[in-house]
Amino acid sequence: MNFYNREEAQQRMNDLAAKAIPFIFVINYEANCAVVVPENEVDANELKYCFNGKGNATHATLPANKNIEWCIDPPSESEYLKSFNIVRNAMLAGNSYLANLTCCVALQTNLSLLDLFNVAEARYRLWIKNKLVCFSPETFVKIKQGEISSYPMKGTAEDVSPSSAQFLMNNEKEAAEHATIVDLIRNDLSMVANNVHVERYRYIERLNTHRGPLLQTSSEIKGQLLPHLMHRPGDVIFSQLPAGSITGAPKKKTVEIIAEAENYHRDFYTGVMGRWDNGELDSAVMIRFVDLQQGNLYFKAGGGITAKSNWKDEYHEVIEKVYAPVCRNNKD
Repeated sequence: MNFYNREEAQQRMNDLAAKAIPFIFVINYEANCAVVVPENEVDANELKYCFNGKGNATHATLPANKNIEWCIDPPSESEYLKSFNIVRNAMLAGNSYLANLTCCVALQTNLSLLDLFNVAEARYRLWIKNKLVCFSPETFVKIKQGEISSYPMKGTAEDVSPSSAQFLMNNEKEAAEHATIVDLIRNDLSMVANNVHVERYRYIERLNTHRGPLLQTSSEIKGQLLPHLMHRPGDVIFSQLPAGSITGAPKKKTVEIIAEAENYHRDFYTGVMGRWDNGELDSAVMIRFVDLQQGNLYFKAGGGITAKSNWKDEYHEVIEKVYAPVCRNNKD
């Protein structure tokens, strides 16, 4: 499998689109390493994917007679608080008003990376042999019939009672965080599109996990792609990176802040993955992510921090997101 730098990947995406060759792409968080491969050349022994029902492995199936074992070792509260305070102090200094702070969680499970891919109930799934698995619920950018849209996902709560959805919608911190990201994505899309507007604001989606359902809020932002970019998906995608929903605002300064606060390398976590075919593009932010490092599995997760954030609540939200992507009723 070939990996390309930013310039090579961007040009390769544009060239394949110009030749009307369908392709898939996987780009890391720093946008300096990418896989870009024609769809008919994807080796299913090395890479499997299913993006909105399209791919070389479209059905999720739990391995026969296997109950899911799932044991996590998250950073300690003191470790998380140290990172949280770096972000918080930057906000008090006026350098950021929203930052997506993430961490690396050691994971022990009886499922392999490929098993995790196979059991995943997710809109977007990706497996790269001996490297990573991603089961993302978050659409990044779509292009269809000259229209570009983005779907930032911000705000999470456990679905534990009939009032859970209302509690999430009424949460002032979550509402402020979501509004900030929507504004950021509107600005990002305006670099490549006209008539950018919010089509749907802060709607709720329900996700299944092995511990029970989660609720998350998303919005839909649309615009008309600039004519000269219609067949240049590489230019479009790289102009939007890194994704606003997993960085913060203002984006450039916040990226510097979270680099200081996080004590690990994100690599492909919070990058983007997607598929282009016949002028249409569908892509996802690479959240809900496990990778393999020196024989050990790590689940990477995080959440948005604002001036109104409580560190214990944020710490709990990170742990909520470290889940096996399969409904409890399908455990065996």
